[in-house]
Amino acid sequence: MNWTITFYNKKVEKQTLSFPSGILANLTHILELIEELGPNIGKPHTAPMGKGLFEIRAKGNEGIGRSFFCTIQNNEIVILHSIIKKTQKTPKKDLDLATKRMKELKGGNKK
Repeated sequence: MNWTITFYNKKVEKQTLSFPSGILANLTHILELIEELGPNIGKPHTAPMGKGLFEIRAKGNEGIGRSFFCTIQNNEIVILHSIIKKTQKTPKKDLDLATKRMKELKGGNKK
């Protein structure tokens, strides 16, 4: 069963694809795994954040990238928000933004 990966909007796509090259290479590898195996591949690649929100955990020599995603019908995964982590804990504002976008998608109010 193949999965499709899309982005919440063009800004999120640009944000995600502008990760430093090492992080982007790892992220691309993880996205390929998700397309083939589905989103539940688990740590160290993905982790649940609660209430239907998940994160992709991409590492590179440049640091750590996180892309937050949710699943929607027809085996579609939507990347909601991406960041380069600068602290141990994921900033609340980034989690809140990803959660807000997920609620908009699941409620049918995609922008």
